[in-house]
Amino acid sequence: MENEPGILKKVDEFLQIFKKGEEFTKDLIRENERLRFKMAQLEEAIQNTGNEDKIRLYEERIKILDQEISSLTERYKRVEEENKDFASKYLEVETENNNLANLYVASYQLHSTLDINEVLRIVTEIIINLIGAEKFTIFLVDDKTNELVSVASEGLLPGEIPRITIGEGTIGRVAKDGESYFLKDNVQEVQKEVDLTDPIVCIPLKIKEHVIGVISIYSLFMQKASFTDIDYELFHLLAGHAATAIFSSRLYTQSERKLTTIQSFLELLKEKPKR
Repeated sequence: MENEPGILKKVDEFLQIFKKGEEFTKDLIRENERLRFKMAQLEEAIQNTGNEDKIRLYEERIKILDQEISSLTERYKRVEEENKDFASKYLEVETENNNLANLYVASYQLHSTLDINEVLRIVTEIIINLIGAEKFTIFLVDDKTNELVSVASEGLLPGEIPRITIGEGTIGRVAKDGESYFLKDNVQEVQKEVDLTDPIVCIPLKIKEHVIGVISIYSLFMQKASFTDIDYELFHLLAGHAATAIFSSRLYTQSERKLTTIQSFLELLKEKPKR
């Protein structure tokens, strides 16, 4: 799968952090053994010296203990920081795995039906639940008029969604060029006023290099302030699966209509002419 390099990179980072923690622990054990050996030497020397030398050796012993405490404290802080980073990476990998698992289940549902309306419903649920989009539209290309026509939407009135000429504006350019568009500014600041011709995200639905439509997102739910690396991977995967499912269901619907027409025509031919 195309998303594997991204996941493998995160897993590799995760393992590197784990190895660093292991190295810190080994260094800590070695340092502790070195100081303990030196302390044992001092203890032996104290037993074989006079009072003045004992005082000097005790002072040296205290100094070594202070060094040990300082070293342990410093290493503890470093390990604590590594553990925080470790926990953060672990949570990121776990979140991505959960999202990819959810997307896998949703993709299975997408490809389990050839009903175009059911496919669009499933795509809509994926965009809401996995992406966190509040207002969006799914456009499909009308080959007769060379326009993008809304076939499903959320948070918007169907009558207010305009037809988009391919090549015009942000949405039209995405449909023409087949390249995704992501707003670089702060998403929550920009999406306060929705402009149906200027989305915050626009993803092409492609079958190989042929664009059959786009997903245009205008706003996110309040709890989602911005897009993450995981979201971009989900967009990429969703676009591929959604495009295939929509294309297959439309093709099936067209074939069913043609078959019905042919069958009706054959039935007419079978009828005997009245005398």
